[in-house]
Amino acid sequence: MANLEPNDELFDKIVNLCKRRGFVYPGSDIYGGLANCWDYGPLGAQLKKNVKDMWWRTMIQEREDMVGLDAAIFMHPRTWEASGHVGHFSDPLVDCKKCKQRFRADELTPDSECPAGGTHDLTEVRQFNLMFETQMGVVQNETSRVYLRPETAQGIFVNFANVQTTTRRKLPFGIGQIGKSFRNEITPRRFTFRTREFEQMEIEYFVRPEDSDRAYKEWVKTRHNWYLDLGLNPEKLRLREHEKDELAHYAKGCTDMEYFFPWGWGELEGVANRTNYDLSRHAEYSGKNLSYFDPDTEEHVVPYVIEPSGGVDRATFAFLVDAYCEDTAISAKGKEETRVVLRLDPRLAPIQVAVLPLLKNKPELVAKAKELERTLRRHYLVDFDERGQIGKRYRRYDEIGTPICLTVDFETIEDGNELFGTVTVRDRDTMEQERVAIDDLRIYLDEKLKIE
Repeated sequence: MANLEPNDELFDKIVNLCKRRGFVYPGSDIYGGLANCWDYGPLGAQLKKNVKDMWWRTMIQEREDMVGLDAAIFMHPRTWEASGHVGHFSDPLVDCKKCKQRFRADELTPDSECPAGGTHDLTEVRQFNLMFETQMGVVQNETSRVYLRPETAQGIFVNFANVQTTTRRKLPFGIGQIGKSFRNEITPRRFTFRTREFEQMEIEYFVRPEDSDRAYKEWVKTRHNWYLDLGLNPEKLRLREHEKDELAHYAKGCTDMEYFFPWGWGELEGVANRTNYDLSRHAEYSGKNLSYFDPDTEEHVVPYVIEPSGGVDRATFAFLVDAYCEDTAISAKGKEETRVVLRLDPRLAPIQVAVLPLLKNKPELVAKAKELERTLRRHYLVDFDERGQIGKRYRRYDEIGTPICLTVDFETIEDGNELFGTVTVRDRDTMEQERVAIDDLRIYLDEKLKIE
């Protein structure tokens, strides 16, 4: 593995790029922002959607053993008692009497300095529950208390019997969903990596107990390969299996997929063998039978669960970080300059094709380019830009990760010349240009953009 070092300058460049180009904005920006809240701009919203779409397509749509779900954010309060979140979902919290800031006790070292000077003067450690609590209904009392879900998994567990009955699935099978979760983190930080509001891509895969070890290993491999297939640098992606003293009390095994972010290694996704803990607990607390009747063996089984659980926001940020590149290019004036490029996989790029008339002040070029844009927009993520010198437009699209630029010039529209009906196609990564007939663009672009 390459020698990887933290890079604060890279982190600052990417955060700056995100706001400047419309990937991510500070939340409530016109009011001075709200700590650790982020809004995805036009490019970021599309990039994030592409990440989710690729997950749904490969993990749900293309697999015969998977179905999807979209469970409600609010759930019966007993759900969180059964899952253990009410009693045990907490972090150790301390306050500093000097600077008045709060910290996770496990993140402070004995020699860490207080912002108010010298060492911290800390309170006793107390446990802080991470769930957001709110009230449902017009009367606020103990019976109206509900929680914003801290994970999407419990929505799958409580629907296990419903899904199995209506789909008539046999073991092994899985249920997947993408949805919002909320955790009242003590120290949210590092841009979109750790936030109080986030989105998860989560699978609960139900198997017979004796098949759980095999399924666990298969899902670790499957999820690791998913990130590699979408372009993450294998030298910056590692698997870390939890030691026995790290495991939750109900877990038989857990492996984290970690990516090397600008500050160091951080978790992207975890794959866990949760045994039959969850279904057993919900059966106990609800009084409902959540076992599975196996028609082959004619026995009732409480399935074991393999859980691949990843963060949409973390994955999106990892793809951005990994794609960021600076190289040297020669400008139209012959000068050497730095070119910023996002080498995103074409399937993730928020704009796949940019259609550019060579000159803004030539109506015939603009009209032809707009016609081409309307045709391609039905099939690809397309943008149109007529502002500025063509070389600068290329650079702008390089910086936001657009794989292909199409330029409509005079040869495109002048009947009788050998290039009539063709456009200049420019590749983001190589900067090479070639002429392609408009009639052949669909076939050409499908191959370049990995459209199946």
